[in-house]
Order: sequence, then structure tokens, then C-alpha cells
Amino acid sequence: MKVLGMISGTSHDGIDVAVVDFELVGSVLEGRVLHTASTPYPAELRARLIAAMPPAPTTLAEVCELDTLIGQSFAGAAVAAIEAGGPVDLVVSHGQTVYHWVEGAHALGTLQIGQPAWIAERTGAPVLSDVRIRDITAGGHGAPLVSVLDGLLLGAYEGGAGALNLGGIANVTVVRGDTLYAYDIGPANALIDAVVTSRGLHPRGFDEDGRIAASGRVHAGLLEVLLDEPYYRLAAPKSTGKELFHLDYVDAALVRAGIRLAGPDAVAGGTTAGGTTAGGVIGEADLVATLTELTVRTVAHDVRAAAVGALVVSGGGCRNPVVMDGLRAALPGVSVSPSDEFGAPADDKEAIAFALIGWLTAHGLPGTVPGGTGAASARILGTLTPGAGPIVLPAPVASPPRSLRLA
Repeated sequence: MKVLGMISGTSHDGIDVAVVDFELVGSVLEGRVLHTASTPYPAELRARLIAAMPPAPTTLAEVCELDTLIGQSFAGAAVAAIEAGGPVDLVVSHGQTVYHWVEGAHALGTLQIGQPAWIAERTGAPVLSDVRIRDITAGGHGAPLVSVLDGLLLGAYEGGAGALNLGGIANVTVVRGDTLYAYDIGPANALIDAVVTSRGLHPRGFDEDGRIAASGRVHAGLLEVLLDEPYYRLAAPKSTGKELFHLDYVDAALVRAGIRLAGPDAVAGGTTAGGTTAGGVIGEADLVATLTELTVRTVAHDVRAAAVGALVVSGGGCRNPVVMDGLRAALPGVSVSPSDEFGAPADDKEAIAFALIGWLTAHGLPGTVPGGTGAASARILGTLTPGAGPIVLPAPVASPPRSLRLA
């Protein structure tokens, strides 16, 4: 069965796609990754999306328009993927998360936009969408859903392994044989990207290759304030998003630390362009370096607590050498490697995971692991939108696969 998985993550920079041909061989699900790609959002659409994200106020009119425009963007990306990877039996669209409602450590709702009917109309294929909400109705967090892939991919790893995704938010899955738990650690790129975008430090809105962080120095006082975030002390399962970790969050931390962000003439190390020490002032590069170190510290703390021998990393953050070098230095004795080495390209792993969820749903199998989301029990995920003809699903599978082999 060929499934097209699609997602725009918490970095909301574009749409990742993966076409995977799945075949169940005994208890092993084999997946051939036929095509992967990433399509950036048009600049105007991304700007509108950022402007509508919490904590900014918005209108239902803007939500409606964004739902349509993002749906049309997903449809265009789906058509391109099918042209490259061949016809598919099912499209799975995660859409774009715009709000994840969490109160008192409980997820109460979640909203992904990107109307799937546009995809079904353009491709003629049935579309599975709204994949998170069913888990929330069962008491889960609806995240991180990639944990179902992690469990199948890493379950045989002796000594246990951690699967870390560094998107806008850092999430981790800890796997030891049949035992699995997962949760959101905190920000990975969310705060870094917010500062880079707002200050115009990079045209694509992120710290490419960690160059900005590498040019700055960590501000110990600000880092201490950032590490005092109550979310980090909550027990798993837990989930978070840009409802908490956004640009205003950074500004509030600067105020609590008694620090002012300098203008673009400031240079690394807390000095002005003229070389005068700037007491109570932090330069842009130093701020990015400090936020990058926040990601390293929070992730390393939780990986040490998990006591795993290997950490398999995916997401845009694994292409940041400052983050990866920091994790390796903070985790001696832990093998830190990109997920590419396990057959899941680091930039495409989430899209592959949603293709997997589509295969599971189509065969009547749950797409969640209770330990991964905190739900009372596993659930079959998603809502189906018909394509050009009747929805034809394969025969149900009695037992879920025991492992996943990607090639």
C-alpha cells in the first residue's frame, strides 16, 4: 500500500512529504521510501500564519482564509509528490497546528488547519486528517505521535534508545523492548526561530548551520532564568507548543533577568560595536547562543534521566552543529546520531511517521502507543475525506507489526 504522509511542523516553515510503499511480511512492516521533499510556504502565507499564532489575537475570518490557503498549499505539494513518486492509495495530512490547548498538564483540544478537501480534489485520493484529536479524547496529549514509529524502529535496540525530534519543539521517545514512553521536552528551535525572524537575522527565519549561535556567547544569568520554567518540572506525559514558547516569552525572560536586547550594532560577548562593555545588555548573537544552550541543557537533562545508550536525532535541529556538538559533550557514553542511520532521513522522519499512521488506520490498527501520549488506551486515528471515488480500504490486520524496516 502506497501512502503519502504530509506535515508542517511547529516551525511552520513549509510542508514535508514522504511517499512510502508499505508491505507486511510476517510480523515486520517493510517500508520503501519512494520520494521525499520539502516545499516552503510562500513568504506572504508564512507571514500571515506567524501573525495569527498565539499569543497574537486573530479573527475567525483569518482562520478560515488560512485554512483554505494552507489546504491549497498542501494540495500543491501532494500533486508534486505524486508526480514524482507515483500514484498513492492514501494521503495523510497532518496539516498545520495553530493551537494546542493544555491546562493543568492535561491536553483538552488541538487545532490543525489546512482543509483536506483541497487535497482530495486535486489528487483524487482519499485523505486522512485530524490525526491528533482522537488520542486527546482518550485522555492523551495527541503528541508526540511519532512515538509509534520510534517504537517499531528502535524496539530491538539493546540497552534502550531515545528518539529525539528537534523541530520547533523537542520531543523524545524512550524505547526499551516493548516498553515505551514519550513526551515534549520543551523548545528546540521555537525560541531561536522567533528571535531570528523578528530581528531579521536570516532571510529564511532560522539559524542556518548554527552560525549565529556559534558567533555568540551564552549569558549565564539569562539561561538561569529560562531554565526556571515550571513546564520542565512537570511529570510525563506532557505536551507543549508555541502557545507557551514564543517571542513574548523571550521578552519576558529578558525582563526577569534585568537584561535589554541591544540593537544590530552589538557584537558577541555583550559589547557594543565601539567595544564598551554593555552592562545589562545582550547582543543578538549572544541571545541566540543562550537559547540554543537552553535546548541542549533541557534535552541532555532528560536523556541522562532516561539512561539510554543511544540517542537517535531527527528534525531540523539535528542539522545545527552547535546543538549536536553540545549534546555529544553533555552526554558522554551516549551514542548520538541522526536517524538517517536507521533508514529514516532526519528531515523526513515525521512525514514518514504520518504515512505509517495512515497505513495503520487503513488496516484498522491503532496509531498511538498509550505510553507515548498518556492516553487510557490506543486509538485508531484520523478522519477520512473521500477522493474521486468510493473509499476502498484493505482488509483489517488482526495483529499490529512488531517492527518496522525502512529502506
